[in-house]
Amino acid sequence: EMSQSAPNPQPIFEALQGYVRTEALKAAIELKLFSAIHSGASTIEALAEHCAASPKGIRILADFLTIQGFLTKVGDAYSLTPVSETFLVEGSPAYMGRAANFLLHPMMKSGFDDLAGTVRKGGTQLPAEGSVSPENPVWVDFARGMMPMMMPQAQAIAALTAGQGRMKVLDIAAGHGLFGIVVAQHNPQAEIHALDWKPVLAVAREHAQKFGVGDRWQAIEGSAFTVDYGSDYDLVLVTNFVHHFDIPTNVSLLKRVRAALKPEGKMAILEFAVNDDRLTPLGAGTFAMNMLASTTAGDAYSYRELESMCREAGFGTVEHHEIPPTPQSVTIASAN
Repeated sequence: EMSQSAPNPQPIFEALQGYVRTEALKAAIELKLFSAIHSGASTIEALAEHCAASPKGIRILADFLTIQGFLTKVGDAYSLTPVSETFLVEGSPAYMGRAANFLLHPMMKSGFDDLAGTVRKGGTQLPAEGSVSPENPVWVDFARGMMPMMMPQAQAIAALTAGQGRMKVLDIAAGHGLFGIVVAQHNPQAEIHALDWKPVLAVAREHAQKFGVGDRWQAIEGSAFTVDYGSDYDLVLVTNFVHHFDIPTNVSLLKRVRAALKPEGKMAILEFAVNDDRLTPLGAGTFAMNMLASTTAGDAYSYRELESMCREAGFGTVEHHEIPPTPQSVTIASAN
């Protein structure tokens, strides 16, 4: 018999079976369970019919999701929580169900198949350059699925950088294109040049048209490390990109960015920046594991490291701004 002060192995058990929680949420998204409850189906029988699933399967899945905090249950009726109502119902502007296609992509998951070997190596065991291999199709899934998660960050960046009057903006590794799009929404005279691989830019172009800024949006196809950026930019956006590479590679990229800016121009870097303890903020501290598994040299960088990279690339004033409640922050660096 264990005393109350004895070590509890439950966290170990939960970690070893963490995949069960992942697969249960994935199944609920695929079955459109949350959307079914939103539409009025609340009992096991109604949900089974709506989701074309067995009553037993729906009962076990819905109870599990209730225990995990994604649903509530009163009597025989299930209801959505505020989180599932906002992020897991199809049609919601913040719907995150499509993010599962990227986050649970077979390539991304396979980076964790032999994590001990990856730790020994110090980088991914995925082929070539891992997730950042040239024209990796996984980034199309990223562009289609991850945009709703980035809206708070995009709004924060635009509030800090959009300004007034004519503005030429370069959006590096644009992905879904949201960061440039929101700047264009804040500033009706902003012109966006989005850089990424051709298939990814096709998705970003759809989003630019959907959000009403397609006439001020244009594409630059290719690699951020080799393609000609053009010049005289007022603002360059480097969002969720630096963490994929080592410090020397990032410094070389930021030097290219500075050379493309006007003398009074600015750069905005969005990152999962960690404190010097490399543990906090929690969401940023854990992000380094994703980079270890999926990239050859990526990492979660500290505020101090980000500022050092900017300084080495020749930037002047450097400021950091947290973006609560997200685990991310934006670093604003002036060209001079």
